[in-house]
Amino acid sequence: MTHIFFALAFFLFQADPDAAAAPVPPSGSAILEMLQNSGPVAMAVLGLLLIASLYSWAIILGKWGSFRRARTQSNRFLRAFRKANRLQEIAAVSEQFKPSPLVNVFDEVYETYRRQTGGYGPPKNITALERAAQTASSEALTVLEQRLTWLATIGAISPFIGLFGTIMGIVDAFHGLGTAGAATLRAVAPGVSEALITTAAGLIVAVPAVVAYNQFTARCREFGARMDDFSRELLNSLEEYTLGANQDPVEREAARGLHK
Repeated sequence: MTHIFFALAFFLFQADPDAAAAPVPPSGSAILEMLQNSGPVAMAVLGLLLIASLYSWAIILGKWGSFRRARTQSNRFLRAFRKANRLQEIAAVSEQFKPSPLVNVFDEVYETYRRQTGGYGPPKNITALERAAQTASSEALTVLEQRLTWLATIGAISPFIGLFGTIMGIVDAFHGLGTAGAATLRAVAPGVSEALITTAAGLIVAVPAVVAYNQFTARCREFGARMDDFSRELLNSLEEYTLGANQDPVEREAARGLHK
């Protein structure tokens, strides 16, 4: 659609010798002049796009910090978990790794285990622990995905909001052409400038939102996979503890001697 504007402007520029002789203002002042000469519809479109842009960047910066902290604390928590000899040791220090979604999984599983056994001995129901791990993973992933739909929405509708301004700019251009009664560049320039600037604004708002949404969605999938892996690792540790507790004392002493 924009190539129609360029063709129309080129035709009128050739037809208007005064426009060819007019000096070209600097690009910065030209943009300011276009904004000053924009109509109420174009200004409303630009204002709406500005609000959408500010909100999307607030989400982007907030989520970027959240995901960075979650990744750092997850790595630290995994190292502490694999070095610990007892679950009670991890439960005592889990709060300092709280930004990690893995902590939510551990806390939920450990709380279920503690209700079953009082914190000591083999778990009585592994299936209940599996369900607790799945529930905690789902809740943690929901927290990570909060407000990401706004990025997808802004990325999807911003070009169409800009397109609305483009259409209204076309209307103004042809209305100015009909009012002037002659095919001159001055008659259609305000409408064409409104159309182009709103189109560009819509793209400027949409592109960062779409890129950020795709990146954050990929990180959510990564955290989901890491929570599933950690859940299996935690449940395997509890099952091994159960097998060890049910093992014959002679076999347990023999196995202990093999590992010395």
